[in-house]
Amino acid sequence: MKAHSTRSYPRRNIKSIFANHFNFLKALFGVWNMSLVKAKKHLGQHFLTDKGIANRIVEALVNTEKYHQVLEVGPGMGILSDFLLKREDLQTYLIDIDTESYHFLNEKYPQLGERLINGDFLKLDFDAIFPGQFAIIGNFPYNISSQILFKILDNRHKVVEMVGMFQKEVAQRCASPAGTKDYGILSVFLQAYYKIEYLFTVKPGTFNPPPKVNSAVIRLTRNETETLDCDEKLFWRVVKAGFNQRRKTLRNAVSAVMPKDKMDDHIYFEKRAEQLTVDDFVALTQHLSKLMAD
Repeated sequence: MKAHSTRSYPRRNIKSIFANHFNFLKALFGVWNMSLVKAKKHLGQHFLTDKGIANRIVEALVNTEKYHQVLEVGPGMGILSDFLLKREDLQTYLIDIDTESYHFLNEKYPQLGERLINGDFLKLDFDAIFPGQFAIIGNFPYNISSQILFKILDNRHKVVEMVGMFQKEVAQRCASPAGTKDYGILSVFLQAYYKIEYLFTVKPGTFNPPPKVNSAVIRLTRNETETLDCDEKLFWRVVKAGFNQRRKTLRNAVSAVMPKDKMDDHIYFEKRAEQLTVDDFVALTQHLSKLMAD
């Protein structure tokens, strides 16, 4: 009776077999498992898992007659990127501060080359990458939402459209009109230079890990205002002072900008900050400039 022979494989071949199987499964399913990159709490990561919502976000980029380049912030594992890269009208750039995500995306999208950036969006020099105007998109890290919006404001001459996912509370603050409880500093600054649309709400269950609050998608579209018809630095000071003490009348709230004894009986001084539109704040800034000059 013949004994069964056992065949031994060199360790190198075993590793090669496992690698080939892994690559085969990736190619077969065309799926990148959401557990391949771990969401990091300190980076505010909540990975979107719903492809239908991802497609809706990408389709919300509509003003492409003004630009042909788009920068996605915090792509994670590329659920938005998959749809962005299908758009022939856009040249897509990705930036992620997470080194693990960067390496994952570099393997997933080798065609991007230098258009995949491992870095901090808040420190990114837009002029060094984008010669003209461009758009920004993303499921933004919730812990730096306000910083992202102020970065966009600082570069409003280049960023002509933004579609982004934020905590619902932040999205409402951006889009709220004067006279509402959510209207504040961010509302005024953004609405001075952008048209803001609240597009839709997103439930926590569509993320991994799920956040504790609802999220929302908004669109910012650059308006025609190049500069405000007032001293813009003073405008920013007045708006901040007004909302930092939003329960007080502006006579009291903006006393850090101008002493009360130099104010006159203008009607704006008897109102609270939340009652003034962007145009009202521009008019108030003009009035304060005249009082300061006297």
